[in-house]
Amino acid sequence: MHVAVAGNIGAGKTTLTKLLSKHYGWEPHFEDVVDNPYLDDFYNQMERWSFNLQIYFLNSRYRQILEIRDTGKNIIQDRTIYEDAYIFAPNLHAMGLMTNRDFSNYSGLFELMERLVQPPDLLIYLRSSIPNLVNQIHKRGREYENTISIDYLSRLHERYEAWSQSYEKGKLLIVDVDHLDFVDNPEDLGTIINKIDAEINGLF
Repeated sequence: MHVAVAGNIGAGKTTLTKLLSKHYGWEPHFEDVVDNPYLDDFYNQMERWSFNLQIYFLNSRYRQILEIRDTGKNIIQDRTIYEDAYIFAPNLHAMGLMTNRDFSNYSGLFELMERLVQPPDLLIYLRSSIPNLVNQIHKRGREYENTISIDYLSRLHERYEAWSQSYEKGKLLIVDVDHLDFVDNPEDLGTIINKIDAEINGLF
């Protein structure tokens, strides 16, 4: 089984992926932010490094998907390949931070990859307000995220909302995280787990 956690920057994807991995015994696959050679440069000079960063993420995510398919294990994935292609890259293009030429090249490559991509059995979308995202980003204190603007987060949020409303590739569970503390409150984590159990049981 393949479960994926989606959501804006600071929504809590990595934290929830770790907690669910521990609870269910699923193998976690995380987004590569530690060894990503482009992130620092991108947040300092978005227009120059946007295409490089998106290609890096596309490569990394596609590799993950092939590994997931080949292992046959129960996997939980932190962020999906769809978020790169339907949210982050189009947002950079719309903001004038990725050229038409680069966006066309990127989109063509994704379309080729998508033919071989199996969507997750269950997609969990962590919905969060902008103030909550900003609070979480400041709390975790990643230096390269200090330059992220409210406008950038807001644009991503709009695209996440539109994408989640039109998502038809598989089962979708939307979790509003503004008033949930699944890190320090076991009851809140339990609420999410109960919702996931209901969705998983419906898969079989």
